[in-house]
Amino acid sequence: MDEKLIAELETLKKGLEGKTETEVKAAIDAFEVKVSETIKTEAKAMFDNEIKAIQEDLVKQIKSVQDHADKLDVKMQSKSVENIDIKDNLQTKASKLIADNINEIKEVRVGKSFQTKAVGDMVTANLTGTAPRAYNFDIVKFPSQKVNIEDIAGSVSAPNGIYTYTVEGAGEGSISAQTEGSSKSQRDYDFTATDVSTDFIAGFARYSRKMRNNLSYITNTIPMLLRRDYYKAENSAFQTILAAAATASTEIITGKTKAEMLINEIGKLEDADYNESNLIIVKPTDYLSILKTAKQDLASAVTYEGGVLRVAGVQVLKASSWLPANKYYVGDWSRVNKVNTEGLSLEFSDQEGSNFVTNNITARVEAQVNLAVEQPAAVIYGDFTAV
Repeated sequence: MDEKLIAELETLKKGLEGKTETEVKAAIDAFEVKVSETIKTEAKAMFDNEIKAIQEDLVKQIKSVQDHADKLDVKMQSKSVENIDIKDNLQTKASKLIADNINEIKEVRVGKSFQTKAVGDMVTANLTGTAPRAYNFDIVKFPSQKVNIEDIAGSVSAPNGIYTYTVEGAGEGSISAQTEGSSKSQRDYDFTATDVSTDFIAGFARYSRKMRNNLSYITNTIPMLLRRDYYKAENSAFQTILAAAATASTEIITGKTKAEMLINEIGKLEDADYNESNLIIVKPTDYLSILKTAKQDLASAVTYEGGVLRVAGVQVLKASSWLPANKYYVGDWSRVNKVNTEGLSLEFSDQEGSNFVTNNITARVEAQVNLAVEQPAAVIYGDFTAV
């Protein structure tokens, strides 16, 4: 046991002589408090077998003090049950004090200074749970198509769902010089009214309210994805219409470059008086293939300035995935119109179907549209691999 503590016990014994019962009790209580503070301050985690020895030694010392007090006149004159309770209470408290601080003092050895736990380098394994993370709240999305057919076509409105345009036919007769005294030549014209009915291109996505609440980016992302996929569907539908209506090319690649094929197509349109050839549409691979053509093999009418490729002054655009491989369009696009009855709309509903009881939300994208190729002769549809 600590030498200083033993010395203080001896001093306490001597100091009890001549004291009254109340003074003895007060002195013992004060010593108890001091013992408590001493144990808490100087002792840190003792071995179990040494704790028992310390406890027994302390009890013996306290008993010695109590025995000495019993011999005093003041104790002999009034040895009440209360004094016995003081003795028992002191021993009980001392035992409890050691037991309560067992973890703090069990590493302390008798007669030796405090020992500390070995310190090691900390690593990520020291962390229990998930480490903090940095989140990117912008969804890594699939790309949109570079050019939509609506970007190169005109636009007309058909509120009642039917768009009618009139096409001039060949007719009969002609306008010619008049021979004196003869009848003038007669010319008549034929016209054909063509109807284009619009229909819906649409789709929807359904997700839970919990998903919306827990993933904040969903509210902004779903509309972008639906619009992207709508235009993919619209481009696919319009490409089918356009390819069927356009004039099939008679150009072949044999003995020519791709640039020369396109120049020839422009010439054919201008020969037919379609002088408003304003755009050439090709696949990105064919666009780059034209750029890779050796300079001496390129016609002088092919230019590339400011990131814009032109053939005979007509801008070339990359059509992206809606245009089949090796295909191209050369045309007067003022003769092609997108017909709109109901423009592109995006709506959300938590009342659709069983959404109200299942806590779901439906996002719908749609448009009532069609494509009118009003003058098929104004657009040529060709193939760079034709032979």
